[in-house]
Amino acid sequence: MNENVKCLGCSLANKMQIVNVVYEDEYVCCFLDHEPFNEGHTLILPKKHLVEAVELNDKTETAIMNASKLISKAINELYQPDGITICQNGAYLMS
Repeated sequence: MNENVKCLGCSLANKMQIVNVVYEDEYVCCFLDHEPFNEGHTLILPKKHLVEAVELNDKTETAIMNASKLISKAINELYQPDGITICQNGAYLMS
């Protein structure tokens, strides 16, 4: 079985499951979390399988940062939060 099919992140980023996409380009898919911590909680996932940030190539890294800036601006405009947290979590494989 293809690793991308076993990985929940890849399955979501490549829209093999239903997601509410707010932004997408060649390298990333960004969508609203189905159980948000806060209003505007958005996931930014690379379309290519990666586990840790050190595995990012320059184009995907740039796409993630550009998406985070764009989404942060939208969240600030829509919700006026006290702040925005951007974090990286490693992926895991589905059983």
